[in-house]
Amino acid sequence: MIYLHENGVTVVAKNEAKRGKVYELNGENYVFWGGREGYSCLQNTNTKREIEHLAEFLKTARDYGRANGFKGKFLIEPKPMEPTKHQYDFDAQTVIGFLRHHGLDKDFKLNIEANHATLAGHTFAHDLQMCTDADMLGSIDANRGDQQNGWDTDQFPIDMYDAVHGMMVVLESGGLGSGGLNFDAKTRRESTDMEDIFIGHIGGMDAFARGLKVAHAIREDGRLAQFVQDRYSSYDNDIGAKIEAGTTSFAELEQYALSNGEPSLSSGRQEMLENLVNDFI
Repeated sequence: MIYLHENGVTVVAKNEAKRGKVYELNGENYVFWGGREGYSCLQNTNTKREIEHLAEFLKTARDYGRANGFKGKFLIEPKPMEPTKHQYDFDAQTVIGFLRHHGLDKDFKLNIEANHATLAGHTFAHDLQMCTDADMLGSIDANRGDQQNGWDTDQFPIDMYDAVHGMMVVLESGGLGSGGLNFDAKTRRESTDMEDIFIGHIGGMDAFARGLKVAHAIREDGRLAQFVQDRYSSYDNDIGAKIEAGTTSFAELEQYALSNGEPSLSSGRQEMLENLVNDFI
């Protein structure tokens, strides 16, 4: 299954004809989900060759798209498992490293699904942040999992805390560009009325709309951003600036430590910051 993102809306390409016509549909993103790109048993698998084959496939797909006029971004959607035991596109950092290693980072970004991030042991905001730090956030599949099991349940997103933290990262990154906020979610088996699917989508849209407003208010307030800026201020000058610039050495750092003694401790104040966010929600 491959997703075509058209003007921020996801269209699922289930047949070969539509997959080959993304450029004719004015698609702006083309999403690869590598559900079968992994292994179930190491004893019968040459992982090195399979990962290299995956890279060559993506290069060939990129070249095919460019040759046919597609000027948009290709996106990879990480997921740690299901249906394979271990997927090669495990999480955001794995995919970012893979793309850079194989010279694909200029054409590919990431499509982050919330439930896939939690399956990998991360939060939704974590994988978004990793993409933002690498300038590789392309689009979002909004949903949630069930905290009591390890399945990809694809439930509609209603968690305000997740929505707020996710939107804080999106705002930090400058938005989603040609990407979108798409609902990869479905109703529960017991939800049998037609209106249930509408309520699910409406609730998800409301949650992220409210999350965006709260995230904007937190940014406008400035206290959270100021705390982070102050926490890393020692890297803005003197020895800290030299560390970031890569112009110091262990010998110089040893002399600095001996001359200045133990550094003063500064609290990370996690409890205060978590409650600051809660005040806005």
